[in-house]
Amino acid sequence: MPPPDDQRLTRFRADLATLGAAPTPATPLGLAVSGGPDSLALLILAAAALPGAIAAATVDHGLRAGAPAEARAVADLCALLGVPHRILAGNAGGGRGSVQDRARALRYRLLGTWAAEASLGWLATAHHRDDQAETFLMRAARGSGVAGLAGVRGEVRLIGVPVPVIRPLLGWGRADLGAIVAEAGITPADDPSNRDPAHDRTAFRALLGRTPLLDAGRLAAAAAHLGEAEAAIAWAVARLRAERLTVVGDTLCLHDPAALPREFRRRLVATAIGEVAGVSPLRGDALDRLLRLLDAGRAGTLAGVVARPGRDWIFRPAPPRRGLR
Repeated sequence: MPPPDDQRLTRFRADLATLGAAPTPATPLGLAVSGGPDSLALLILAAAALPGAIAAATVDHGLRAGAPAEARAVADLCALLGVPHRILAGNAGGGRGSVQDRARALRYRLLGTWAAEASLGWLATAHHRDDQAETFLMRAARGSGVAGLAGVRGEVRLIGVPVPVIRPLLGWGRADLGAIVAEAGITPADDPSNRDPAHDRTAFRALLGRTPLLDAGRLAAAAAHLGEAEAAIAWAVARLRAERLTVVGDTLCLHDPAALPREFRRRLVATAIGEVAGVSPLRGDALDRLLRLLDAGRAGTLAGVVARPGRDWIFRPAPPRRGLR
């Protein structure tokens, strides 16, 4: 199998370095490889650029009859490339939420366990520029804010995954990656769900394909700019958290919120609710409704937390409901 050319390998190594990844045999880079063209390109690049410093895993979500054979095909390719490989099997077929949400939760739970067992330093996925453009359009259509429009991050920490999850291919296009696989003489797996019109992403992928004015590279660049803006806002909110939120027992006080821009008020309210309730910071319509109440001088309750307005806003656990006697 011919390796990718030197220019591609140099580019790939530079992308890893930008993300702070420096794999070694002792702390290898883990690859999530489904058998599709994008993740196969990731495998081919990493195997040539980082010999002896990578490992790969394929998740069988228990959703398609052909998935076990596709996982074995990836295992065979990894054996040819000299890359350690694991098949991680589970079942995302039942439970709450969409099939895609359940599959994602299962995937990262299994990959997180594997990352710990294999002593990985990083876990890489094959998200690329076209994925980023599709995500940007999907979230724009839903009315997302800055954090949502920032799309897929180059590096992220996920609950249950003990190492950074990185996306070194965010600057690469789908066509670039497909060419790498074709030149290697490999036929990728075909997941029919990628063409299923029941999924929103399929519709936005088709929209991108038939609309020349929607350039994937420019949309991905917009998402990257918003990612920088999101990081700046988060930095400012962390400073405001230290300056303006004080804790007394089980009560939080947000000092003089009226002097702050609305986006900072919203994020600090989310932080306060999350800390009092012991949950991740909240978002969405319910949070916005609570903020409107507080701005209007009215109290409200969210996630079991009572928020009271005034010069300072007070957040404390809601009293337990009285049962019937």
